[in-house]
Amino acid sequence: MRIVAVANQKGGAGKTTTAMSMAAVAAESSRVLVVDVDPQASSSWWADRAGDRLPFDFTADTDAANLSRLRELPYDVVFVDTPGSLEARSVLRTVIESADFVVLPTEPMALAFAPLVQTIRQLIEPAQTDYRVLLNKVDPRVPTSVVDAEALLDGAGIKRFANVVRTYKMHADAPLRGDVVTQYELTRASIKAVEDYRRVALELFSIWTNTPATVEVP
Repeated sequence: MRIVAVANQKGGAGKTTTAMSMAAVAAESSRVLVVDVDPQASSSWWADRAGDRLPFDFTADTDAANLSRLRELPYDVVFVDTPGSLEARSVLRTVIESADFVVLPTEPMALAFAPLVQTIRQLIEPAQTDYRVLLNKVDPRVPTSVVDAEALLDGAGIKRFANVVRTYKMHADAPLRGDVVTQYELTRASIKAVEDYRRVALELFSIWTNTPATVEVP
């Protein structure tokens, strides 16, 4: 089993969407559980809207100390949606120390990097937990934003995914519909949306297995 924490102490980075979407993609080939430890309960609300249509199992537990018990359960991957505020640092620290990997979604904006780097330097690196930053909500009309963000991360020695997730309105609408990314109505845009997360998931699995990640880009 692998426990993957999805974390960012800055609100609006797309943390819950990342957790639910990567879980949906991983569930196509693995037994997956999503755990909501965020007191704001965004993923719990989403799961309630979905009902029994989720392609993975879901539970909410605000006691992060219980994560160690998850390894006794029959899942291949557990995604943990963590608190998105600086005030919940003790909870986030417990999650990171229990996790095998941390995914840190962030918008490609200069102001987003200060809390991101703070989380990495003060919580993730001391725990020696592997991680990657995921550039999220990328506007494909502004390709220089990705180039600039990648240069900023690389210059700071911050590890990142090679793949990014582009912004689509359907991602913002999904929680209200109770859909996850693999359940979107089939359109040209939705195919691209799900493939973004498939590329990221494949890259994540390749990190674990030390094999090259390859996927056909639509």
